[in-house]
Amino acid sequence: MLNSLLLLVARILIAALFVPAGISTLSNISGTAGYFAGLGFPLPTIVALGVGLFELIGGLLVLVGFQSRVVPVLLAAFALAAGFIGHYGQGGDDAAMAFMHQQALMKDIATAGGLLALSVAGAGALSLDRMLLRQPI
Repeated sequence: MLNSLLLLVARILIAALFVPAGISTLSNISGTAGYFAGLGFPLPTIVALGVGLFELIGGLLVLVGFQSRVVPVLLAAFALAAGFIGHYGQGGDDAAMAFMHQQALMKDIATAGGLLALSVAGAGALSLDRMLLRQPI
């Protein structure tokens, strides 16, 4: 039972990163689209909408423990892509900004590691996956 509780806590902590990020992105599409345009993305408004929905829905799916072998892998790939596209080598000659981007990249790499571990472990007994399979706790 302790493992299931720890997996639930892990899911909550991971969701606490993605759900608010998705809400923030969807709440400021124009600002996020401007950021993506600055990175050279075509159709930045559509990219911003897709990213916001992916973060929000993916985070919610992790939170409830649904498709817990697949969704974390997709979010891990997203975190790595976001880290390397948005942070690798950014900051230029501004040492503080370069440090901030380096830390953000490392956070994305660590997040991907946690998501991959969650995918291997599964969501645990306190999850929608378990309820749908009608397995006892």
